[in-house]
Amino acid sequence: MDALLDTLHRTEPGRLARVIQKIYADAGLSRVGIFVADLQQKALVELTDARSTQPPQRLAMHASLAGWAFRSESLRIQPGEQDRVVLFVPIIDGVERLGVLRVETLALTASTIRRCQSLAAVVAMALVTKGAYSDELACSQRATTMGVAAEMVWAFLPPRTIGTELITSSAVVEPAYEVGGDAFDHSVSDDVLHVAVTDAMGHDLAAGLTSSVVLAGCRNARRSGADLPAIVRTIDDHLEQLFPDRYATGVLLQLHMTTGHLRWVNCGHPEPYLLREGILVSGAFHQEPCLPLGIRLPEDERAVHHIQLKPGDRILVYTDGVTEARLTGKSFGEDRFIDYINRAVAAGEPAPEVLRRLVDAILASQNGRLSDDATILLFEWHPLREAQGR
Repeated sequence: MDALLDTLHRTEPGRLARVIQKIYADAGLSRVGIFVADLQQKALVELTDARSTQPPQRLAMHASLAGWAFRSESLRIQPGEQDRVVLFVPIIDGVERLGVLRVETLALTASTIRRCQSLAAVVAMALVTKGAYSDELACSQRATTMGVAAEMVWAFLPPRTIGTELITSSAVVEPAYEVGGDAFDHSVSDDVLHVAVTDAMGHDLAAGLTSSVVLAGCRNARRSGADLPAIVRTIDDHLEQLFPDRYATGVLLQLHMTTGHLRWVNCGHPEPYLLREGILVSGAFHQEPCLPLGIRLPEDERAVHHIQLKPGDRILVYTDGVTEARLTGKSFGEDRFIDYINRAVAAGEPAPEVLRRLVDAILASQNGRLSDDATILLFEWHPLREAQGR
């Protein structure tokens, strides 16, 4: 491990697997492969050296053991050639699923499994670190060309999944390669989970710019110690100054992770859903609508609302591209939306997998193409999970 850590500092992402294989050959590990999830999490793509003459392998998410390891976030094993054993180990950064480490070994022992899991953890940190300044990871994750607006929005977005012992928050955005107006943010600071989901007017480069300004204004105010009303005013001010003919709807929420006290401001956006023990709590977020971000009257001060969560509560925040997705005149709909979430959660699937499967279902209902951006963010308050050993 010391040799690996020393070497990783100057190793390109595409050469990680080769370096690991060379260092760990004496320990019985061979044919090491690193597979990263593509942008839509439909396949796992081998991360290869840019100088390689061989095309990278692509493993289907739903038709491979590697995909099963990724989806279930658990180790999977299969027989290999010449009496070898193949291990597929999830690569996870905190709670963010990145891909799968594939390793072949002659002897399957507890020590081998622990070594591979440690390697996967190191690879996760290396990918996150190097992804900030190398295009290799981003290029490997793309199945098609990305639009400029989407390039800008994705550059501003945080990791899709974050979590602590008290909360888990996960989000998805579609159409991944053409998104323009939708954006999300989630962050943990000073025992507070900060969440924002926004939908900018339009579906062009200007919409992407608007979303970027909303996220930048939100983060700038938040990191300066501003409270919810001041954060909203900051976003308003910047939108009015830079894009006076543009606006964005949005919901900004703050959850005190110790007490479960939730505060939110809704700026002309669809109301979030509260799911409690698998049941939709009707009207939990129903309040008089406020004006969208960027449209503020002199006397207008958007109201801050409050609600007390119970352990295990889940909050769904989304944009109208989700429930208004249509095929042959029929919308995906609120009822179908909630039913799908409840069934997936009841099956014990982790939040990132719930949303991945949900987006697959929405895309399938639209013949693979949405007419509007669709963003979903699901966060759960689970203060009892640690005590229950879950």
